[in-house]
Amino acid sequence: MFATNANAVDPAAISGCLYRYTYIWPRNGRPYWFYPTFVGRRSVAGYRWTGSFWVYAGVDVNQIREFQCV
Repeated sequence: MFATNANAVDPAAISGCLYRYTYIWPRNGRPYWFYPTFVGRRSVAGYRWTGSFWVYAGVDVNQIREFQCV
């Protein structure tokens, strides 16, 4: 598991999870599975598991508390 600082996840750290199943713990809301396909300076985009199917989604790295890729 990657712990983050108080402000945001480092995009360089989460870029190691590109094209790998990743579990996201957001700052607000429930954790979810994510399959990142793009990492920018402030956001990550990819596919989020809804519990039934994958949907394309983006997330601001400031909204991620922790993550772990497998």
